[in-house]
Amino acid sequence: MFKKLLMAASLSSMTVLAGFSSSLALAAAPMAKTPAPGYFRVMLGAFEVTPISDGTVELQVEKLLAQPVAATNHALSKVFLMTPLETSVNAFVVNTGTKLILIDAGAGSLFGPTLGKLIANLKASGYEPSQIDDVFITHLHPDHVGGITANGELLFPNAIIHVDQHDVDYWLSKENLDKAPADQKGMFQGAMASLNPYISAKKLVPFNGNTEFMPGVRAYSSYGHTLGHTVYEVESKEQKLIFIGDLIHVGGVQFAHPEVTIEFDTNQKEAAAARERVFNEAAKDGVLIGAAHIQFPGLGHLQKDKKGYEWVPVNFTQMH
Repeated sequence: MFKKLLMAASLSSMTVLAGFSSSLALAAAPMAKTPAPGYFRVMLGAFEVTPISDGTVELQVEKLLAQPVAATNHALSKVFLMTPLETSVNAFVVNTGTKLILIDAGAGSLFGPTLGKLIANLKASGYEPSQIDDVFITHLHPDHVGGITANGELLFPNAIIHVDQHDVDYWLSKENLDKAPADQKGMFQGAMASLNPYISAKKLVPFNGNTEFMPGVRAYSSYGHTLGHTVYEVESKEQKLIFIGDLIHVGGVQFAHPEVTIEFDTNQKEAAAARERVFNEAAKDGVLIGAAHIQFPGLGHLQKDKKGYEWVPVNFTQMH
């Protein structure tokens, strides 16, 4: 009897050790170090909205924001962040049922190897670039327009590109390029390289100021960050979503202190005023926000909080 118990205990120990050994083997597997494909989905009335990640880029925001370095570092530490800040670059697909629309297009190859993932993530989400009917660009900085072209080829061959005329006139001007400081010439060159193939194909259609493009899709001027910076509003069944482009870059600082501007702003006073105006209306009306540089998927609501705002991210949904 004792021998039987001893044998049973021995077998049990061997089973446990085998399981433990198996667990160790699994734990020793190589780390994947890649996330799931970068797309998300929500419904807005009858419209389907798909945020698409173009990747992230590290920014020395303490050197870019118009406030003391210590203030930036302190604000970021309160939300468990630090510099360089890993900053999302988001684009958004809106399926109206009759049109497939892309809001902003990421950086393509213009901003380094950690960006330029738009096309791969768009395909992973179930869409092909050839299906896009219209591309609406908030402004012509390279991380918003670089993804429409690769090596001079149209990545969205069937799409019309829409940009405010003020940005077209400024960023596509050879005179402005020639006058620009050396460290800013790349911004002009990136805009030109991205848009010129569409101009040649007669697929760039600029607009001027507030514009309604089709039922439920409108542009509103939010000049300041650039001369033609634009926010886009989509609406379906009385539900609204506003795509705010670069009205904000560093949520950990600028939600609480919307008066803080960033070096990228062409006119900092106007950029701050545009942010305050759009944020105040969005918080008052409770509309959904789509932000280019808030951590992916960049969707949420704003609530007024003392002198600033609180960001409330969207709830995860499986779209039942």
